[in-house]
This record gives sequence, structure tokens and C-alpha cells, in this order.
Amino acid sequence: MSTSTTTTTTNLIAGGAQLAVATGQNDLKSALKFITCGSVDDGKSTLIGRLLVDSKAVLQDHLAGVQRGGETDLALLTDGLSAEREQGITIDVAYRYFATENRKFIIGDAPGHEQYTRNMVTAASSADAAVVLVDATKLDWKDPSMELLPQTRRHSLLVNLLRVPSIVFTVNKLDAVEDPTLAFKNISEALTAFARAAQIPVRAIVPISALKGHNVVDARPGWCGYEGLSLLQLLEHLPATPAESTEAFAFPVQWVEKFSSSADTSQGRRVFWGRVATGGVQPGQTVTVLPSGQTAVVAQVLDHTRQPLAVLAGHSAGIVLDREVDVSRGDWLLAADTFEPTRELSVTVAWMDDEPLVAGRVYWALHGHRWVKAKVKRIVHKLDVNTLAEEDASELPPNAIGHIELSLQAPLATLPYARSRVLGSLVLVDTASNKTSGAVLIL
Repeated sequence: MSTSTTTTTTNLIAGGAQLAVATGQNDLKSALKFITCGSVDDGKSTLIGRLLVDSKAVLQDHLAGVQRGGETDLALLTDGLSAEREQGITIDVAYRYFATENRKFIIGDAPGHEQYTRNMVTAASSADAAVVLVDATKLDWKDPSMELLPQTRRHSLLVNLLRVPSIVFTVNKLDAVEDPTLAFKNISEALTAFARAAQIPVRAIVPISALKGHNVVDARPGWCGYEGLSLLQLLEHLPATPAESTEAFAFPVQWVEKFSSSADTSQGRRVFWGRVATGGVQPGQTVTVLPSGQTAVVAQVLDHTRQPLAVLAGHSAGIVLDREVDVSRGDWLLAADTFEPTRELSVTVAWMDDEPLVAGRVYWALHGHRWVKAKVKRIVHKLDVNTLAEEDASELPPNAIGHIELSLQAPLATLPYARSRVLGSLVLVDTASNKTSGAVLIL
């Protein structure tokens, strides 16, 4: 296996906050997937539009299509659904792609409305970073002890709960207040106090004007008393989520390919394709098949170009075993004598169904490519998404988050979500309607 790239850490002072910048080659050359979130009408879609336009990622004919009254409506670059355009709100998560000379980016524009919390949770679960917008015009910015908006607190707590590695606060619309320097100072102090109390690690707090472009792509030194990097410059230096290569090997089988013919009897005649979830795989490793429990030795590993090569987590691989073993789509190949599959799980669930979650209901649970029946044993707590305080509850309504216990029909090999986003997550699906009902994080 390849040796890990040494990572050095440099501290930059940005708006009074220390920004830990990982300069490891692998971290910074990977595309950064980040989301924008916050309260309604804080300017999330406009911010993304500004990033796209100022980084020259929008074609002229596309720009011409979002003109309103002779001016460019930046929000329309991301609000793609007709209902979003008609209502002037973001409903679904819109993904956009762009690149600078230094990095590639994938942006998710998450809805701000409370009723679309589930959409925001889905986007955050796979993000490397979260940009939480704060609208200065909605706050009593002259008061140093001001209250932040509920959705600002809610989304900040949720992205931290979902283990998003990097969180950046951006104070928007400072161009629309009479004293932007005082406003940024007081709002920054309020955000810092909130993050400290909630134990949320914050990378930086940046003053911006998404409408005018201040500190979005190009830095505006001295504006609002801020001398740090622009938002895009910060994003270029944030580390991508590292592959989970330090955990034991786990591999969900997605597709089984059979050789047309093979005279080689020293190995099996099928290739098991998928993406390595955790750890790494190379010839000579002993693996266990879940659910059958059979063991075999890896005879050959192919990369995505079918070249023999050891493969690490996050990359696709084709695995040939040393003998014929019954393996199908949905099965897992696991490091031998490492995992202890279980049928009982304590989890955090973000409820997405329109019908409330109640104890006793049975759902399909999807883990990797494996489907098993899952019964809700009991609802332990409902989380107040504004404070994450635990409350007693007999059901979870739509968009609620809570702690529940699941009983599985067949065992699964899992890890806590804090250790592995892949092995620590499930999707619950309604057995009748086939609608996605819940996103599950294993405790």
C-alpha cells in the first residue's frame, strides 16, 4: 500500500480565529464538497451564484437566462426547480461544480426552511465543510449580547452532529448596515460564544457581501476591520475528508462479474466489484463473507482500470478470491476476525417521512448495498434541534431528530458514525411505498 502523505499544519489568523490549514498534498488536491446552510433568506443561493460568477464558472448564455430587470439574479443560478423560482425559496439541495487554479469544488445549496431540515441533513452527511451564513440585517447587531436566529443555531448544531470536519461562519449583508465594522465585531463575538458553549469547532468567521462580492472570491482587506482571507481562499485550504483507511478492511459488493472462461484453477472465476469502504485490500489477505461467514484469501485485486494494484478506502476495486465462494450483490467482504456483526443498534435518526416514526414499525434498512428488515424497538429521546437537549417522546414527527433502538432481521457489520461515515450510516425505507423514511447514524 502507498505510504501516507505527511501533513503539516499552519496556523493563519483570520478574523480573530485560528484557521488550521492542512497542507498535505492528498488533502488539498482532492475536490472539496461543501454545503451552505443557515436561516431563510440569509443569501445562500446568492453566495453560491457569486462564487460561480466571480470564479468564471458560468457561461454567458446561462448568465443571460437569469437576468431580472437588467441585473443578474445570482440566486437563480442554483434555484433550479420551478417551485423554487416561483416562491423565491430553496426547497431541494442543488449541487453545482466549479474549479479554480488551485482546486475543484462541489457545492450543495441546502434549504433554510425548518420543514426541509431533512434535505439539509442529507447534504451535510457527506460534506467536507459547511458554510453557515448569518444575515446581519436580521440581528440586533448593536447589542453585543444579541440572540442568534434559531435556524443559525439549528444548522450549526446539526452539521456538528453530522461530523462535518470544517465549519465556517460567514456574516452576510454587512454592506446593508450603517456600521459594518461594529456589526461584524458584535456578531462575531455572539457566534464565538455560541460555538464555545455548544462545543462546535469553528475554522473561521468571515464578513462578506454575497450581493456585491466583498470577501467572497477576492479579499477586501480592512473591510469591517477584517484582514484575513476571502471565503474562497479559505475553502481552497480546507482539508477534504480523509479516506477511512485506518479502519479494518470492509467492502460492500456491488456487482459480480463472471469470467467468460478460465483455465486457472488457483483462484475463483468471479470478480467482486465495489468501492472499498474502510481499510485497504491486497493479495494474500484473509476475508470473511457476510452474511454466510465463509472465509477465503484474496488472490487478486484490480483497480478501476483493471490493473493489478492494492486499493485503499474510497476507491473502486475488483476482488478475486482464491476459491469459489457464494458471494452476491449486497454481501460484504470483511477483514477476518475483526468485525462482530450485530442485530441490535442504538442510533440517531433524522426522520424524513411525512408519517411520524413510532415504535413497532418495520422498515427496510439499507447498509452499503445490503437490505435487511429493521424494527423500531423504542424511541429513546427526541432531540431539540435548537439546543440538542434530549426530550421524552412517543413518536418522531417529520424533520425531527432523535435517538432510537433498532432490531435487525439479519446481522450487519457496523462501526459508530463518529469513526466511519460509511459503516456507521443506514437508510430506512418504507416497505410499502419505498419512500426514503430516515437517515440513520449509528452510535
